[in-house]
Order: sequence, then C-alpha cells, then structure tokens
Amino acid sequence: MALSRFALALLTILSPLANAATPPDASELVQRSDEQMRGSASYSELTMNIIRPDWTRSMTMKSWTKGQSYSLVLVTAPARDKGSASLKRHREMWNWLPSIERVVKIAPSMLGQSWMGSDFTNDDLINQSSIVVDYDHQLVGEAEYDGENTWVIDAIAKPDAPVVWSKVRLWISQRSYLQRQVAFYDEFDELVNTLRTYDVRTMGGREVASRMEMEPADKPGQKTEIITHTAQFDFAIDDAFFSQSQMKALRD
Repeated sequence: MALSRFALALLTILSPLANAATPPDASELVQRSDEQMRGSASYSELTMNIIRPDWTRSMTMKSWTKGQSYSLVLVTAPARDKGSASLKRHREMWNWLPSIERVVKIAPSMLGQSWMGSDFTNDDLINQSSIVVDYDHQLVGEAEYDGENTWVIDAIAKPDAPVVWSKVRLWISQRSYLQRQVAFYDEFDELVNTLRTYDVRTMGGREVASRMEMEPADKPGQKTEIITHTAQFDFAIDDAFFSQSQMKALRD
C-alpha cells in the first residue's frame, strides 16, 4: 500500500514535467495562429503607408476574409487608386483596375509582384492562409520578441506548391498566438523581407497587432507600414460576396 502511494505521488510530480517537456506541434501552432488572426470571418479598415527614403505615399483600405478560401481587399483612397480591389477565391486570384475597367487574373508567376507599389506582394496580402496549407512546419526554438515569449517555427514550402517563398520563419506569441515577426526567404535561402508587428490591442473581441511593417533586406530606408484602425471577427458572410461582380461594385 505504501509503495502504491509512493508510486502515485511520484507520477503526480513527474507527469507535469513530462508534459512540459513535450514540444508543441508546429503545424497546430501555425493553424491556431492563422485562426487567431482571421477567425471564421473578418473585416478590417486599414491605412497602408509606403515609405521610401525621399517620399511617402498613403492609401486606405477595407479587407474581408472568410476562412482560408476567400479574401477581398478594396482601396478607398487616394482618389487615383480608389475602387481598386483584389480578390481571392480558393486558389484563384484577381485584381480589378477601375481606371481601365479591367479584371486581371493573377497568375502564379505574378504572386511575387508588388501589391500597389508596396513592399507586400500579392501573395503576402491576399494569400496569407497559404502558410497553413502549402508548407510543412518545424519548431526550431523559442525567442523573445517585443517583450513576449514566442515559438520560432520554420515553414518549408511543399514540392510544387504555388507559393513565392521557399521558407518562412515565424515568431508566434506563446500567449496570444499572434504572428509577431515573419521572415521570408527565397529559393537560395536568402532573406528577402521581414514583417514585424507592434501595438497589440483588442479589437472585435480579439487581440490584434495594430501596426505591422514589411521591410526589404537589401533596401535600407524602405518599408511599408499597415495600421489597423478597426476589426470585426466571426460574423456571417456569404461565399457569394467574394465574387468578381462584387469586387467591381464595391464602393467606399
């Protein structure tokens, strides 16, 4: 009886230690991070500042997402860009250019092109959930970022995946599961861009990094900043909203 009690006590002590020593599943962390940032559906109002050594350009936007399959971004200002929109439905993506009244399909070869002259690519802005489905994930360590403990995860592109980046390194908050920093690498394992996030706030009942900066590795003094002013999550929105007709009909 005494031995049984001793064994039970020992198991009680060791069990949490064993659980603590078990590393979290990297793919589950990436999935949870994606869900934390977008929910089942999301709506946000944003300002994008394109910053260069000798000039700065700003535009305002609205963004809608539904799950991992649908996203729509509408430019609301300035006047010359107003009404421009980008749409994703499953694996297909389009840009609507009201100045020439033309819809342009985004071919896989165009995913790496700049979105509206910014440091974000088409892939970065409207194909964000690709990190969940098109990459294999490996936990490579832990680190501190902006005062938070984070898991560091390498996402390696699957063979033949229609993606721009061959490797993406993510720093995911251990507290909120937000992606606090993301580094993007090309096929030669060279760092191309780094996304950093700041000013975590509660919006729409969720924590949101309200400011993010995308900075190219080889262009000092150049970056693009996105500021989130308002956000809503987990509301009903029909799949039909994410259509080419809606993309062309949306107004500020």
